[in-house]
Amino acid sequence: MTDTTTSATSAPLDLVTIGRSGVDLYPLQDGVGLEQVETFGKYLGGSAANVTVAAARHGLRTAIVTRTGDDPFGRFVSGELERLGVSTRFVRTVPDLNTPVTFCEIFPPDDFPLYFYRAPKAPDMVVNADELDLDAITSARIFWATVTGLSDDPSRTAHHAAWEARGRTPLTILDLDYRPMFWSSPEDARREVSLALEHVSVAVGNREECEIAVGETDPHRAADALLDRGLDLAIVKQGPRGVLAKTRDETVEVPPHFVEVVNGLGAGDGFGGALCHGLLQEDWSLRDVLRFANVAGAIVASRRECSTAMPSTAEVDEIVRSIAHVDA
Repeated sequence: MTDTTTSATSAPLDLVTIGRSGVDLYPLQDGVGLEQVETFGKYLGGSAANVTVAAARHGLRTAIVTRTGDDPFGRFVSGELERLGVSTRFVRTVPDLNTPVTFCEIFPPDDFPLYFYRAPKAPDMVVNADELDLDAITSARIFWATVTGLSDDPSRTAHHAAWEARGRTPLTILDLDYRPMFWSSPEDARREVSLALEHVSVAVGNREECEIAVGETDPHRAADALLDRGLDLAIVKQGPRGVLAKTRDETVEVPPHFVEVVNGLGAGDGFGGALCHGLLQEDWSLRDVLRFANVAGAIVASRRECSTAMPSTAEVDEIVRSIAHVDA
């Protein structure tokens, strides 16, 4: 598909992600199981795709390395990426594999079971190392990968090829996004995450994901363990307890921004895209970055879908200003 948002001769991208994309089919009825749902909404989905869209909503020049099936849903994914401001120059189709579909159930405020249809293999796991645009990856201001992409080859090998080319440069980010259904065992995931941590400078995850990564669920111990692996920045999301971030010189904790939760599934991706925006702001403190990302994630949790729920910078700024006014 022709890229309509970024030319090959343009400046380096702000953000390149690699990982999952697909179609979310989310129920339009709450509080009932899938067997009782009568109508669904169709949305662009996949964690990496959602993060990329979220960052694009904040004005970042973004692209995603992913794969779809050569099918109508694949065309939908590419079309939605472009419509939402993401370059598709690194999106390709994989013959004989179907674009993944994900269903969820919505039981607010905190129960949102997911059902992934990715058999026999999802196209986004068929990213080959020799297909990567290493110049774009190494020159991007941020490179974002997820743990899911390490769960199978050739995607796993492609991730390591990208990291080897980029080096452990600032803002090489690993989203600890651990989905147990994609792994043969927690031990296999722990081994692959451990290897990946040798190549990245920032890690982002919740307490359960940190346990897989470094064997710790206590936020402070988890962040310290990540920093001990050579990272510059460790971020531990704690849901209703807010977010913690540590560098070697600084510890910052930001309280949650409470909303009426509709669907919590996209909050982490909204947080991630906003985090990318914040990290690129030269005059922002780490506290500013976390507060902005926290509010962005909360806004997404107050909406039904994920990709098209990502807030604009203006929406987030308005709430951040109101919080600052209250705290003053």
